[in-house]
Amino acid sequence: MATGTERPTFTVDDLAARAGVTVRTVRFYSSRGLLPPPVIGARRVGHYGPEHLSRLALIEELQRQGMTLAAIERHLEQLPPDLSARDLAIHRALVASWAPDSPEDATRAELESRAGRALTEDDIDRLAAMGALARADGPDTYRLDPALLRLCVELLDLPLTRETILAARTVLLEHTREAARKLTRMFRDEVSPPYGREASGPERIAAVRPLSAPMEPLVVQALVTAFQRSLKQELRAAFQAEAE
Repeated sequence: MATGTERPTFTVDDLAARAGVTVRTVRFYSSRGLLPPPVIGARRVGHYGPEHLSRLALIEELQRQGMTLAAIERHLEQLPPDLSARDLAIHRALVASWAPDSPEDATRAELESRAGRALTEDDIDRLAAMGALARADGPDTYRLDPALLRLCVELLDLPLTRETILAARTVLLEHTREAARKLTRMFRDEVSPPYGREASGPERIAAVRPLSAPMEPLVVQALVTAFQRSLKQELRAAFQAEAE
């Protein structure tokens, strides 16, 4: 893997280990056109980048959602060809938000293989603070959240203390729960009466539930988009203020 300011690259073995799949799976996806071809370097060695890792994670997530390979091919064809690793990660996060929680058990060696790096005890504490893993009962065994792990491993290189991470997580949870409460209240009060005004109890819930399903993806996408824009604006304003 490249170091310093170079763009990080992976061999096929590195890519498979980081993604938690086999080399055979990577080659199979490539043969189906689901993964772009690698850049061929010296000695005819293929080099994969962050976009390959993010796209592979998206493919695995779509499979967990029950999509066939043919359906995944059609889904990927609809995405812009120049999506960055960051854009693919955001897209995968939206897809994963509708999947049931599926934690995985892993040994220390398996955890470090998935992370693509050796992890110190402080790294593990910070990953636990971010909700990416929890220590299991056995020695050096962990319960992983695969959807969070890749993102949180990237955050390890930022100069953030465990206390700052916990505080940030608390802020996010508090505000997202409050937003969820308010949106649910608005949905219940403004949308449900025309469909469930005369119903009560289970009947009213049954009348409203079909309407909530198509609204959930729209609300999540709206929240992600609004938060991204707000964060960019706040960061830009903060750095401009410091510069002045």
